[in-house]
Amino acid sequence: MRTASRHAVRLEDVASLAKVSPATASKALHNQPRVSADTRQRVLNAAKQLNYSPNRLAQSLVKGATGTIGLVTSDLQGRFSTPILIGAENELRTQSTSVLLANARGDAALEHSHVEKLLSLKVDGLLIVQRETNARPSLGQDFGVPLVYAYGPSTNTDDCSVTCDNVDAGRIAVNHLISCGKHSIAIIGGDERYTATTDRTKGALEALAEVGLQPAGPIRYGRWDENWGRAATRLLIDQGVDFDAVVCQNDQLARGCIDALKQQGISIPEDVAVIGHDNWEVLTSSSRPTLTSIDNQTETIGRRAARYLMDAINGYPHHGIDYVPCRLIQRESTLPLD
Repeated sequence: MRTASRHAVRLEDVASLAKVSPATASKALHNQPRVSADTRQRVLNAAKQLNYSPNRLAQSLVKGATGTIGLVTSDLQGRFSTPILIGAENELRTQSTSVLLANARGDAALEHSHVEKLLSLKVDGLLIVQRETNARPSLGQDFGVPLVYAYGPSTNTDDCSVTCDNVDAGRIAVNHLISCGKHSIAIIGGDERYTATTDRTKGALEALAEVGLQPAGPIRYGRWDENWGRAATRLLIDQGVDFDAVVCQNDQLARGCIDALKQQGISIPEDVAVIGHDNWEVLTSSSRPTLTSIDNQTETIGRRAARYLMDAINGYPHHGIDYVPCRLIQRESTLPLD
């Protein structure tokens, strides 16, 4: 087997072993177009045989890149931004790109200050992460590097944004309950100032209408907390609403709903099934029964946003909003598990 000599392996060595020009070897190693699959594989095999590692410093000097991107979050608790960051880092690690993190704490002026600071550090691009899915004003396009918005999409369709599909999430919740044999489905809403509330309601109503159903009782909106979940459930019971399932638009509401039902001796899920949203592990796993919920796929959002940012850095920008499908996580609150 041919091995490298003691000197540092160069691109020219890889090209020679693969019997291609250095330019073709470089294209193959960086997954660029106009290289046949056979040639690309031959170059990759040669690089592996010679234990060749591209010189990142040399690449950055040629491309004017630093191999870093900035991530600015507005999520104080990290509840949504942490899995988004994990997804972004997992994607970027495969491309030897590092992340510089800043927390704007929901302050627009501080966000702008962090952006300016990160730009002064010569980052190659910026990920802007919101703590909710409400659309947010664009930061503009005059920074000299690409920006991608995650979770909270930009209002400018020229920007690239990645978020979860809350309308489809509402559909998923109702369709799951119907599949469990439930047909009198109540909805407990969150804060109407949030598009997550209106979008999840829209999807739920569409799914009910498709099978000729209406919500059981009025849809009431309130704070995103357990107290409102309990209060709204008690209203359903006190007003004699006939219901066998409840869609709660987040997991705190669902925990409150479960408490109120249990206080009335109502069996879950046999009498009333309950589904939440956000799949917040600290709530879903400790709930009794464990809580079925809709997962926002935040790690996937982070991974995809990072991929789109790298595409833009490499000259292939994306535009508009990409909606990542949510996912049902079934537990005991909708159907007993064997």
